[in-house]
Amino acid sequence: MTGPLALLDSASLYFRSFYALPESMTAPDGTPVNAVRGFTDTVARILVDRRPARLVACLDADWRPKFRTDLLPSYKAHRVAEEIPEGSDVEEVPDTLTPQVPIILELLEAFGLATAEAAGYEADDVIGALAIREKNSPVEVITGDRDLFQLVRHEPTSTVVIYVGKGWNKAEILGPDELAEKYGIPAANAGPGYADMAALRGDPSDGLPGVAGIGEKTAAKLITQFGSLQELIEASTAGDSRVPLKTRLRLSDAADYLAVAPTVVRVAADAPVEQSRPDTVPSEPADPDKVAELAERWNLGRSVERLLAALPKP
Repeated sequence: MTGPLALLDSASLYFRSFYALPESMTAPDGTPVNAVRGFTDTVARILVDRRPARLVACLDADWRPKFRTDLLPSYKAHRVAEEIPEGSDVEEVPDTLTPQVPIILELLEAFGLATAEAAGYEADDVIGALAIREKNSPVEVITGDRDLFQLVRHEPTSTVVIYVGKGWNKAEILGPDELAEKYGIPAANAGPGYADMAALRGDPSDGLPGVAGIGEKTAAKLITQFGSLQELIEASTAGDSRVPLKTRLRLSDAADYLAVAPTVVRVAADAPVEQSRPDTVPSEPADPDKVAELAERWNLGRSVERLLAALPKP
């Protein structure tokens, strides 16, 4: 098999599987396995449809990193189930999803598929670090979240995002040209331009307030006009007549937020990624007996069969 490096936003994919499939999918002991089966089926579809030569399932070591919350305390604050003063806050996760995550990780290990994480960082940072460091293969980022659109680029290594927010059958493949057309930002700087636009616009789902009165279309127009968020801020501070007075006032009011937003929004490309194993997609499971045992114990039947069939032939 020859092909790209596939980087999976694992939590995004298993959360979406959990909500897309009924909890009536259970193991013999009654444990719901809808997220496990949906995630396993998604990996199989990725292998069949995209034919990656390498694949890494990227994980959150810390879903709400301290370096982000120190700058912006509202970051993902609405998702906190329990605050841990000297550690990682506990994310609000459905009770029936939590026990499925270790099963997913066991299955990935048994198949010999690589996982990766970085202490103190989110999966987005792991994906960003691996994508930006890649020098040999085109990169495909598979996610259901828009945050990673910032990684799209032509050079030096092509990176596209396969956005599965509406499921795999309605997946959008977004390169720089598609991102530019979708959001009205320049294709030549589509990824960084999206990150600047997102910081300006804000994102309530991540606790990013944005600049009051500036929505997505205005944000895109301003970033396109000035080239970057930093150049827009500098022009506004200097009283540039191209920045309307009302916009200058809005940017001034949000100065404290804008000072930290880029660091919060952008992936940390220097994240210290640790990978479980080499990322080559195996032609057979690393531990066939374990795969069979997991399939039987958790009633994963046809999902595991589909993933086995999707592995590249030697």
